[in-house]
Amino acid sequence: MANKGPSYGLSREVQMKIDQKYNPELECILVQWIVSQCPPECGSPEEAGKSGFQKWLKDGTVLCRLINSLAPNSVAKIASSTMAFKQMEQVSQFLKACERYGIPATDLFQTVDLWEGKDMASVQRTLMNLGGLAVTKNDGHFRGDPNWFPKKSMENRREFSQDKLKEGQSVIGLQMGTNKGASQSGMTGYGMPRQIL
Repeated sequence: MANKGPSYGLSREVQMKIDQKYNPELECILVQWIVSQCPPECGSPEEAGKSGFQKWLKDGTVLCRLINSLAPNSVAKIASSTMAFKQMEQVSQFLKACERYGIPATDLFQTVDLWEGKDMASVQRTLMNLGGLAVTKNDGHFRGDPNWFPKKSMENRREFSQDKLKEGQSVIGLQMGTNKGASQSGMTGYGMPRQIL
């Protein structure tokens, strides 16, 4: 945490690859969305860039207000604190609320990714998934431009009658090939020389 020095060797290479995944343009979109979605007391980052974005979200209050604006009363108590474990607890409450909202656990960042600022790209991915899910739900809570986020695919269940299902059993599907136009005329048996006339 605070006493961790610079990394060298393989650790540095891994951290550099993680840092390259961070997208500054995506940061601008996410900041615009969070500012328009959350109450005015959330403010905006003091400085542009990865460190400013991380400092703005680090204590978890902005994230908890964000999920409460999408799904009211998801996080019951939001309080700003300077104590590290309280801040990390709020971030984990946000992550649990996101999972209840419908984001798979595999798409969520880890609390330390945000708190230590080690993998801010995963924080961006989680927020993008949250925005996309909010646009897809279309329940009236989303504020902002829906074109900022890709819309999630929804289930399209179809019901077929028994007659329709029986029709399909008598048809040879094209994936299995076709029996039209196939014949063995002109083929010779094994070992027979080809007749040239």
